[in-house]
Amino acid sequence: VQLQASGGGLVQAGGSLRVACAASGRTFRSYYWGWFRQAPGKEREFVAAISLSGGITWYVDSVKGRFTISRDNAKNTVYLQMNALKPEDTAVYYCAADLSLATLRSGGSEYWGQGTLVTVSS
Repeated sequence: VQLQASGGGLVQAGGSLRVACAASGRTFRSYYWGWFRQAPGKEREFVAAISLSGGITWYVDSVKGRFTISRDNAKNTVYLQMNALKPEDTAVYYCAADLSLATLRSGGSEYWGQGTLVTVSS
């Protein structure tokens, strides 16, 4: 099983970026998906999660109204659309998947992607 994250890069403050995480090796239709991030010198933090059908989403307060998580079960892929980016959003972004929402949000997911770097310049 492999989770491959992509789409990171350098963007100016106020800009937008979409990161994606494609899974292979098994289907993740029964899994909650989530995104985490880790900024330099800081602990990894929860950013967003999405329900199995995609109908319910959860976000950390600092990204509400700016970030949107979505999933495409047919493609076994989860996305994070990031708008109105700020320098404090600079971090390595990781996707994660778990059967339990609580486990996922706590950072104890069974599956993790390798991370993709997002850098927001001021």
